[in-house]
Amino acid sequence: MAPSERESMGSPFVFILSVGAIQIFGILAMVLTGIWMGKYLGGFAWDGTAYEFNYHPLCMVISMVFLYSEAMIVYRVFRHENKFFIKLVHFGLQLVAFVIAVLGLKAVFDFHNHNGIPNLYSLHSWCGLSTIILFSCQLLFGFVSFLFPKLPDSLRAAYLKVHVFFGMFIFMMVIGTALIGINEKLFFQLSTKYSTLPAAGQLGNVLGITLIILAGTVMFVVTNSAFKRVDTDEERVSLMNDK
Repeated sequence: MAPSERESMGSPFVFILSVGAIQIFGILAMVLTGIWMGKYLGGFAWDGTAYEFNYHPLCMVISMVFLYSEAMIVYRVFRHENKFFIKLVHFGLQLVAFVIAVLGLKAVFDFHNHNGIPNLYSLHSWCGLSTIILFSCQLLFGFVSFLFPKLPDSLRAAYLKVHVFFGMFIFMMVIGTALIGINEKLFFQLSTKYSTLPAAGQLGNVLGITLIILAGTVMFVVTNSAFKRVDTDEERVSLMNDK
């Protein structure tokens, strides 16, 4: 890639456009999920029925897709702000995501147990549980390493690369698991054949494409070195990152 092309890919316009696209597609994913669960699958109720299950996809899209993607890009969006502030926002978004994801898990387990359906038998459930476990470990290790009590400087610098890798890896697991779940739900719940592409089927397909576009845009932003936050001289000297 020529220097001019690299510069254009890292231009402020491209950055603003990309971050804006993440917001649009993230919100669209939540809206589409809400419409699917609310209009085509009957709505929501915390009563052990299929209406309680409907909280599961919505909670997961809000937490593991939207909030997680927001947490991933805060170091790019706020790259000129105090780093300790960014750490708190990054951790806070993921903590809220974790709480909402737990509610989403409770909804699906309640539904299965109430209706005598086995738990954790499908590929979606295996991928989903693995993703949540990894996300929980990432959240815990990140807090201990970078916020409190914090690892020694050398270990923290070494672990940062691992943390960044698993952050992206887990997010891709989230998207893959969501796509499997969408397809599974369409095959289970459509009142007519999927091949006839009813309205609910079209909505599910659009939701899947939305998640793919969102994931691609998030990965573009977090892997583009032109958008990376540059530590200040004080941060490089002290490595405290909490002033």
